Amino acid sequence: MASAFSHVVVAAALGMAWRPAARSLRFWVFGAACSVGPDLDVLGFWFGVPYDHPLGHRGMTHSLLFAALLALGVVAAAFAGPEWSGARLRVWGYLFCATTSHGILDAMTNGGLGVAFFAPFDSTRYFLPFRPIEVSPIGFGEFFTAYGWAVLASEIRWVWTPSPAVRRVRVVGAAPTRLIIFLRGLACLCREAVRWTPTPRRDGAA
Repeated sequence: MASAFSHVVVAAALGMAWRPAARSLRFWVFGAACSVGPDLDVLGFWFGVPYDHPLGHRGMTHSLLFAALLALGVVAAAFAGPEWSGARLRVWGYLFCATTSHGILDAMTNGGLGVAFFAPFDSTRYFLPFRPIEVSPIGFGEFFTAYGWAVLASEIRWVWTPSPAVRRVRVVGAAPTRLIIFLRGLACLCREAVRWTPTPRRDGAA
């Protein structure tokens, strides 16, 4: 997986294109939360859920369906006020994109299993052909080691540095148009995705 730091960086960059006219800390906080939310599946390791199980790490919680449902649930719970009546679709689109970006980043790492983008309908794990990001350790303590710093350096190069350019892109059009643009790009990525094949990986990395 990529680190939580980089997932939040990407969510912030996406938020610049999706942000509603009304400024709200809530918009940014839930965007960041959705971007790291899929990694709650690591709790399965402590309950004996195998890595390659549909509910294992990079499984169901990294899928497009989970992203859509999570975004829907957050909008219903946190953006139900009348001040959001004209912006809920835009907020849902942003939260969906922020959550989906998690799996995309993970599919660009050089370790672990692939990402089950289409679970529960298809449990196949996928990587993207371009995988320059050093896979992050799962354990928090291991992040503050030489390997952890190498991971951070990789993410600064491949995730953080390009993000300001993304932030300057203002997607034009109504929320449905923005979502269509994102989904078209996602479809292109999925078309280029390759099935996961076993490769050596660093112990404790995901």
